[in-house]
Amino acid sequence: MQQLRSEKKSSHTIRAYDVAARSFSTTPLPGEGALVWTETSTIPVRAFHTFVDPNNGRMDAWMNGLGELKPSTINAKIAALTHLLKWLGHTVPDWIQRPSRSRSLPKTLGRRELSRLRKAVSESEDPLAMPVSTLMLDTGLRVSELCALDIDDIDKEDLSALVIGGKGEKDRTVLFTQSSVEVLESWEPIRERRLMNADDAGLRAVFVSSRGRRINPRSIQKMMDRLADSADIPKSRLSPHTLRHTFATGLLERGADLVTIQRLLGHSSIATTRVYLEIGDQTLREIYHRAQRNPTTPGEPQVGDEEQPPSSESVEQKVESTVTKR
Repeated sequence: MQQLRSEKKSSHTIRAYDVAARSFSTTPLPGEGALVWTETSTIPVRAFHTFVDPNNGRMDAWMNGLGELKPSTINAKIAALTHLLKWLGHTVPDWIQRPSRSRSLPKTLGRRELSRLRKAVSESEDPLAMPVSTLMLDTGLRVSELCALDIDDIDKEDLSALVIGGKGEKDRTVLFTQSSVEVLESWEPIRERRLMNADDAGLRAVFVSSRGRRINPRSIQKMMDRLADSADIPKSRLSPHTLRHTFATGLLERGADLVTIQRLLGHSSIATTRVYLEIGDQTLREIYHRAQRNPTTPGEPQVGDEEQPPSSESVEQKVESTVTKR
């Protein structure tokens, strides 16, 4: 666990690696009988090195028990075990084959769904609904980053926020609009009232619960579920990550390039960002076929005639200037 922390793995990754290591360590070979973690966890390192040797059949038996899981889950467990074996000095055998998986496109909201969501947010009695949804749609923040945001991280004059210790412990700057500033300013009096009787009145979190505590991802997802019911959107289609994907897809549709989107989202690899190209292609096809089914009459505005938002070049310049300031 200390090794994983030194590599700055997230708490979710560490927990997943721990679960995989425990299940592998309690997988018995023929004739061994049942194994329990309380016993295998006390095996000395030298003996454990032999115990987990991937060529003694234990890894084969462990993988046979993964057959009913999804390919993505199996791959994640194999990655966790591979990390453990390499740390112990073993080489992963060539016969280990990771199942291929079809890459699913990120879920995004369509225009009508987004419109219904905005209406549900405006009518919601939850004072967190408006600032949380607005900021996520305006910045593309991960839900963990949103929960960790402090008031000192936000620069209203510069229309930017510094995300400290994002995924992979990487800092980055995110941008937002004046509408986000207005929503945040409307939220501030509510935040102050909630902190008046809180145990930690000096809490610097931007978003706090009714009990005066920093909000957590689970509470945000529950809020999303309520908004989904109000907006007549399937709960499976609305999550904090859906809003992040919707933000990224919107940038692409408005002409932003992949490098700019990558920096705003905080992706370590542009290959992760490239998946949005496929969504963009789908959107292009939908717009084309919709236009073909409903041809406009003379005098009506054509597709693309509406006022265009700022170009990707201006977005890039904004990113550069804010990063330099920070």
